[in-house]
Amino acid sequence: MRRPVQILLLTLTGTGLLHTALFTDTYLRYVKAGLRPPLIVSGVVLLLLGLAAAAVRGEPRHAAHDDHEHGHDHSGAPRIAWLLFLPATSLLFYAPPALGAYTAARSNTKPVAVQKRFAPLPSTSPLPLTLTEFTERVQQDPSRAVKDRIVQLTGFVTPAEDHVGWYLTRIIFTCCAADSQTVKIRVYGSAAPPENTWLAVTGTWHPRGALGTRTARAALDVRNTRPIAQPVNAYTDDLPLTPS
Repeated sequence: MRRPVQILLLTLTGTGLLHTALFTDTYLRYVKAGLRPPLIVSGVVLLLLGLAAAAVRGEPRHAAHDDHEHGHDHSGAPRIAWLLFLPATSLLFYAPPALGAYTAARSNTKPVAVQKRFAPLPSTSPLPLTLTEFTERVQQDPSRAVKDRIVQLTGFVTPAEDHVGWYLTRIIFTCCAADSQTVKIRVYGSAAPPENTWLAVTGTWHPRGALGTRTARAALDVRNTRPIAQPVNAYTDDLPLTPS
């Protein structure tokens, strides 16, 4: 790979990072929202390196000639380096597909943190909860505050392993797509919608196991489902703003 091509690669990668992080939401398919500033800084650094390299003249002819005479040829990089143009150009011209049911069915389930105290639940009905909060309440809350409460959860559809039921799912980035984990709630009482459909689901806890203990299953008897738009930042367990 000759020097002009190396300069082009640096410039293209820096421009792609800046385009993705500054002018689109596509970067959220790679990393969590908090990493946007480092992405921007990286893009600026790469772009400046490319511009600086372009402004500096190549090594003198006699120096290169001496290197060849002594058996040192620095004229190129391995041909496989050309593959670096694929991710560089994709940042500008191709948005990767969003992670969804296929990934959720094959990724690790996010462990639920141990909670020692639970605040009283508001009297709102339906009660909006994240999938993580619902799981924590079902499996750890000794007051069994979610018993008979109508809750509202949001996520996307993942078919169950038995191909009969389905899960309401969220994929969560700890840092980036490489460390993504899932949280899933089994849904009963409704035929499985198309996979990857984003829904707001209302219902009550599906009795299975002892509520408030680890034997309880995070599951819902559905009362109503409503399609919603996929949130911009889909890789969190936050509740999107949806009409009541």
